[in-house]
Amino acid sequence: MTTNLHQRQQQQPPPLADPYPLSPISPAATAHQNPAAAALFKRSTLLVLLSLLIILGVFFPYSGNPNIFSYIVGRGGGSTDLKWRDYTLSEAAAFVGKNGTVIVCAVSQPYLPFLNNWLISVARRGHHEKVLVIAEDYATLYRVNRKWPGHAVLIPPAPDAQTAHKFGSQGFFNFTSRRPRHLLNILELGYNVMYNDVDMVWVADPFPYLKGNHDVYFTDDMAAVKPLDHPHDLPPPGKKGRTYICSCMIFLRPTDGAKLVMKKWIEELKDQPWSKTKKSNDQPAFNWALNKTADQVELYLLPQAAFPSGGLYFKNQTWVQETKGMHVIIHNNYITGFEKKIKRFHEFGLWLVDDYINESPLGRL
Repeated sequence: MTTNLHQRQQQQPPPLADPYPLSPISPAATAHQNPAAAALFKRSTLLVLLSLLIILGVFFPYSGNPNIFSYIVGRGGGSTDLKWRDYTLSEAAAFVGKNGTVIVCAVSQPYLPFLNNWLISVARRGHHEKVLVIAEDYATLYRVNRKWPGHAVLIPPAPDAQTAHKFGSQGFFNFTSRRPRHLLNILELGYNVMYNDVDMVWVADPFPYLKGNHDVYFTDDMAAVKPLDHPHDLPPPGKKGRTYICSCMIFLRPTDGAKLVMKKWIEELKDQPWSKTKKSNDQPAFNWALNKTADQVELYLLPQAAFPSGGLYFKNQTWVQETKGMHVIIHNNYITGFEKKIKRFHEFGLWLVDDYINESPLGRL
């Protein structure tokens, strides 16, 4: 039946003298004959274009989908935003990694205040020029590069910016599960790479603690106090059969061992996807990757006194006093929510944005 329909001969209308005649009521035809009508036609065209932009503004608001407006403005207004859409990871890494090391964070627009706070602390240690912001939405990409050209890159596809912020959500999983791929790509380019979450504050320089030539350096996420001279090997597995290492502060050398851990991390994330019953994040998969490659990779657990978890630093003030002067990077975890994290930073004198914003290379965003 389908073959017969395709084979059926179609009757063709007789040819016209002019195959594209102007309609008697065509605005273009009227405008050609009447200058006043021509002006009216131009005004009507402008009104139609303006209406189209208003409709786009309703259905694609800047805060939710900024790239559509950046594209329009870039085409029509000479905006420099468009060049950052084509800015590659290799170009960005070469720009910031002149000394062979790249400090990476991954940020979406709601986390920009935390990015600024973290940057102030990094700048105070003289390492801010090594920072590469992996923007997880176009608004972040453009805002960072306008203030600090070259220090942000977006690796497509960008996650859904509206669902990536709630801990335990599928959007958060999708957001964090991109991390090992970003780090592996930078390792493949030949750079050392340090990853930080931006809810951290540097109170000292961490680089002197990266001793030896190990493949992967990491921190314990436990709140239990360790001896000051604790071993630097991968801790033994806990009740769930795996360790409890934090995936939020990692230093990697561009070795086969570090690349193996990142590849295994990617595999574990694929094998353990997010589900409604198992609201996972990237950290368990990172721990499984470490556990399964430990006999093939040189691993190094950083000292707890220098790199405490939020569950220890913010909740055990006796320990904080006993280890005073030893702290290096403070992680504001063991708590969720922007407001709660900012409040806690305020209480401990670690929210720097209010009084020291000029120390950030981004300034006031």
